[in-house]
Amino acid sequence: MRPRRSAAKSPRERTWKDLSPLLRLLILTQLAFNIGFYAVLPFLAEHLGTAIGMAGWLVGFVLGLRTFSQQGLFVVGGWLVDHYGVRPIVLAGCALRIAGFAWLGYAEQTWAVIGAVLLIGFAAALFSPAVESEVARQAVEWEEKGHGPRTRVLALFSAAGQAGAFVGPLLGALLLAVDFRTACLAGAGVFVLVLAGHVRLMPQHIPGRIHTRKQGGVGGMLRNRRFLALCCAYGSYLLAYNQLYLALPDEVQRVTGSQSALSWLFALSSLLVVCAQLPVTRWAGDRLGLHRSMTAGLMITAAGFAVVAAARPAEWTGIAGLLPAAGYVVLLTLGQMLIVPAARAWVPDLAEDGRLGLYTGALSSVSGLIVLLGSSATGSLLDLGLPAAVPWLILAAVPALAVALLPHRPERAEDATGTDPEH
Repeated sequence: MRPRRSAAKSPRERTWKDLSPLLRLLILTQLAFNIGFYAVLPFLAEHLGTAIGMAGWLVGFVLGLRTFSQQGLFVVGGWLVDHYGVRPIVLAGCALRIAGFAWLGYAEQTWAVIGAVLLIGFAAALFSPAVESEVARQAVEWEEKGHGPRTRVLALFSAAGQAGAFVGPLLGALLLAVDFRTACLAGAGVFVLVLAGHVRLMPQHIPGRIHTRKQGGVGGMLRNRRFLALCCAYGSYLLAYNQLYLALPDEVQRVTGSQSALSWLFALSSLLVVCAQLPVTRWAGDRLGLHRSMTAGLMITAAGFAVVAAARPAEWTGIAGLLPAAGYVVLLTLGQMLIVPAARAWVPDLAEDGRLGLYTGALSSVSGLIVLLGSSATGSLLDLGLPAAVPWLILAAVPALAVALLPHRPERAEDATGTDPEH
C-alpha cells in the first residue's frame, strides 16, 4: 500500500493558525502599509525632478525631510501610543497618510510638495510604533502560552512587510502608465481600506494592554543602559544595511557600467525574506537565544562586506563582477532575518511597563540617528581613494564591532509606577 500523505501543516501555516485575530489583523496591516507606501515613494524622486522640475539638491532635501518626519519622530508616536492606546493612534496615522498621498498627487509647487511629504512621514511616525509595539507585546503573550519563541511572530510580521515592499513597486509601475497622481490616489485608496478595516476590527480596548497616565518616561529610558546598548547595536546593523543604497550602487556601477542590475538585487533581497524568514527564525528560535541570534546576524552581515573586499583586488567586471555583490546581498539579507526579529523581540524585556510604545519608537529613532550621522562618514570613505578592499573591510568592521555592544542577556526592566491596565 502507498503511504498516506501527512496532513501536517507547514510551520508557516501552523504559526498563522495559532495567531489571535488581532495579530492577524496587525500583520496584514503591515503588508497593506508597505504596498500603499512603495506604490508611490520609489517613484517620488523622478516625479519631483522631471514633472515638477526641482533641482537635484532640493529633491534630496525633500526626501530627507520625509525620512526625518518619519524615522525621527517614531519616538513621539510611541509616546502617544503609551498614553492614548493603539486604536486612536493607528486611525489617526491612516487618516493623515490618506490626506498626505492625496495632497501629494495634486501638489505642483514646492511648498505643497514639502507639506504633503511631511504629512506622509508623520503619519508613519504615528501608526508604525503603534502596530510594532502591539505586535511585540502580543508576541510575548503568544510565547508565554507555549506556542513557541516570540521571534516567529515577529518574523511573520517582517515577511509581510517585505512582501508589501515587493508588490508595492510593481503596482506603482503599472499605475505610472497612467500618471503619478493615479499612483498617489491608489496609495491613498489602500490606506482607506486599512482605515476601514481597523475601524471595524480593531478592539476599542485591548485586554492586557497597559497605558501610562503619568507623564515622562524619557529620562528613565535614557538611563536604561541595556536598552541604549541594544539601540546602538541595532543602529550599527542599520548603518550596514543602508549600504544597499550607498556602497552597493557604487559597486554595481563599477562592475557593469550602469545601475540597472540594482533592481534585480533588491528583488533578490525581498524574495529571500518572504521565502526564508520564517524557516530561518524557526531554526534560530530552536537553537539560539536573542543575544546569539543578533550576534550571528551581525557577524554574517560583516561577512557580506568581507566577500566584496576579498574580490575587489581582482577587479572583475560584468556578470563575474556581480557575483560578489550578489553574495553581499544574500549575506546581508540573512543577517537581517536574524537581527530584526530578535531586536524587536528584545525590546519588551528591556522596556518599563506601560512604556513599550516609547521604547519601540526610540529603537527606530535612535538607530535612525546613528544612520544619519554615520552615512556621511561612510559616503566619504568611498571617495578617499583608499586601496580597493579597504573601504569594504572598514564597513565589515562596523557590524562586527557592534557585537560587543549587545546586552549580555535579556532582562525584564523593573516595573514602572503610575501605570494602569487599559480598560
